[in-house]
Amino acid sequence: MIMEWAVTNFNQKKYIQPLFFFLLIILLIPGCTKKETPKKVSLYNRTNEVSKGMDHSQQNTLWFGFDLRLGPKEEVMIYAPFLKYLEESTGRHFRIKFTERDEDTVKNLGKGVTHFAALGTLNYVIGQNKYGIKYLVSGVNRDGDPRYQSAVFTKPESSLQNLNDIKGKCFAFGSHMSTQGHLIPRSMLEDAGVRLEDLDNYIYTGSHMNTVRSVLNGECDAGGIQDSLAKRLAAEGKIRILKMSGPFPSSVIAYNNALDSDTVKAVRSALLAFEPEGKHKAMLTGWDKTEMPLGFTEINEQELNKVTGFAREYGLLTE
Repeated sequence: MIMEWAVTNFNQKKYIQPLFFFLLIILLIPGCTKKETPKKVSLYNRTNEVSKGMDHSQQNTLWFGFDLRLGPKEEVMIYAPFLKYLEESTGRHFRIKFTERDEDTVKNLGKGVTHFAALGTLNYVIGQNKYGIKYLVSGVNRDGDPRYQSAVFTKPESSLQNLNDIKGKCFAFGSHMSTQGHLIPRSMLEDAGVRLEDLDNYIYTGSHMNTVRSVLNGECDAGGIQDSLAKRLAAEGKIRILKMSGPFPSSVIAYNNALDSDTVKAVRSALLAFEPEGKHKAMLTGWDKTEMPLGFTEINEQELNKVTGFAREYGLLTE
């Protein structure tokens, strides 16, 4: 009897395994034959803090986006504790919404996919012009100034000595919608007599760190990035700064114009009460790497008009 069961069991295993693989092939055939557009794999989806196809209309959830600057993991480490502060201060629930392009960050905010976002001022004025988004506060830099700069840089061993030397070379911008990564560096080059058509080539890398990698890897000869990152890397001997720009208005926290006024007031109050170098410092991680290391202040409309003028000059408000 035992032998009979063993033989039967053996025969079942003998046929079940091929049957399993046959069924698996049947299930996979539709997926293989269906015409699909290849999808780019994103590092964003490797982090549990990132929303992945979730319902953005979840009740009582406020979605927060931001322009990409550093990298997915580092951005999560920076913004997750910050959103925890906002939750404790406002009694609202916040979640992070990543996007790979600055264009999508402002589009999501304008269309209500997200409710708040940290935006460079160029991205903000474009979003305000196209979607009617509004601002809450402006970031304050380490010197207590609600303005920041851009740096045009190269490799330490490069023969480039000034901006005029970039003629005929390759230049790396960050995002096309970036103030520090595109608008300001482009203005700096033009002030030095270097127009886009004077370059051998130029690229948009999508972020400040990607711009650094592009130059250090030899893809381009020089690039433009945010001041805080440039100064840190220059102090470490990894890059050489060719020139710093004049001051431009810092990044802002903006919101969708359909958001209720009570939520807007609560979040604005929490942002103005935020003390990243004071009583809230212990709960934060890497906040000094942002464009608002000392927190937030009211926005200077005249400074924003400066960015709007450049955006209009370069045709960015018509896109």
